[in-house]
Amino acid sequence: MAQNEQTSYDTLFGRMAVEQKLCTEDEVRTCQDERKKRASEKPSTLEQLLLEKRYLTLSQAERLKVSIRESRDSSNQIPGYKVLGKLGSGAMAVVYKAKQLSLDRTVAVKVLPKKFVQKSDYVERFYKEGRLAAKLNHNNIVQAIDVGEVGGLYYFVMEYVEGKTLYDDLSKGKVFSEKEALEVVIQVANALAHAHAQGLIHRDVKPKNIMINKDGVVKLADMGLARETSDVRAAKHEQGKAFGTPYYIAPEQIRGEMDIDGRADIYSLGGTLYHMVTGRVPFDASAPAEVMKKHLKEALIPPDHINTALSAGISEVIEVMMAKDKKDRYKNMEEGIVDLQAVRDGKPPLIARQRFNLEALGELEDGAAVEMPNEKSLRTTEEALTKYKMMVIILAALSAVLLLAILFLALSR
Repeated sequence: MAQNEQTSYDTLFGRMAVEQKLCTEDEVRTCQDERKKRASEKPSTLEQLLLEKRYLTLSQAERLKVSIRESRDSSNQIPGYKVLGKLGSGAMAVVYKAKQLSLDRTVAVKVLPKKFVQKSDYVERFYKEGRLAAKLNHNNIVQAIDVGEVGGLYYFVMEYVEGKTLYDDLSKGKVFSEKEALEVVIQVANALAHAHAQGLIHRDVKPKNIMINKDGVVKLADMGLARETSDVRAAKHEQGKAFGTPYYIAPEQIRGEMDIDGRADIYSLGGTLYHMVTGRVPFDASAPAEVMKKHLKEALIPPDHINTALSAGISEVIEVMMAKDKKDRYKNMEEGIVDLQAVRDGKPPLIARQRFNLEALGELEDGAAVEMPNEKSLRTTEEALTKYKMMVIILAALSAVLLLAILFLALSR
């Protein structure tokens, strides 16, 4: 294998090892540095060094090589595209960077792994993602270009976004400033407002699906779980099943309700904003089921209680976005955008505050005290209490005098 080809292979090998959580980025980096040091005296591949330092087992390395071989075989079959390298992989697909030869432009190509090709429901979901994405045309949404099949290989071509995901920053421990977070989230909110207007709900809004290009433009990606609000057949088929990512999923998605609408996306975007400005997810636990149980039952810790540098306004907006009952959230994404922009501009979130006021009125109807007395009312109460005490003393004195008079008359007889 030529040196440049070996370097390219090592880069791919290391990236896939990290993606599949077989070793850490630091371990790969350590071996890459060691490889450079040995280059002249004892040339070694990245695979050999990872095995030597016991960061990988032999069986793990073999599985990685098989995966790389299958990826290369699959990617080179797509007509009209030249694959330039692998961008990433997940449970459901592998994504490649490629060149569309006819238009001489860089694109991203998502490929369905061979193990899913024989399963008709996976193939249908893959095609559905492409069809739904093609309905959307917005600067803040990754644009769909083509979807097809060749020789049993199913592929979905989309806009290539050169940059990073929101998850890349959060996974490194970054806590976003309020202003920076709002600039990102408002762009995602605009993307969702467009999708909802087309009758689509995303159902998987999360940091991994939010991309930021080198110009700072935010792109919402991955319509893999998207559903048309009018698709009753799909709603019935999925009833009772939880679709989404546990850390950001809306309560109604956890319950598998049929009538899920755009407010589920508002909840997930609120959870993402919460993570950005606090540095932690809204609810955490050791198991996904426990996380989802907290979304259903546990009260949300206000974000400004965690990060005291936050304004009360952004905290109010997040709390309305993440209300457990969808009726208490923003009615639609447009309402949310109004408040998000207001907070960004240093103004109060009027719609969120209206929601809080309505909640307080509801508590009053139930007989709950929701308003603390002011200073004037406290003074009035204290004066009334003093007068009451004086009346009690006077009445007690009169009662004593009357009792003594009665006793005196009785003894006189």
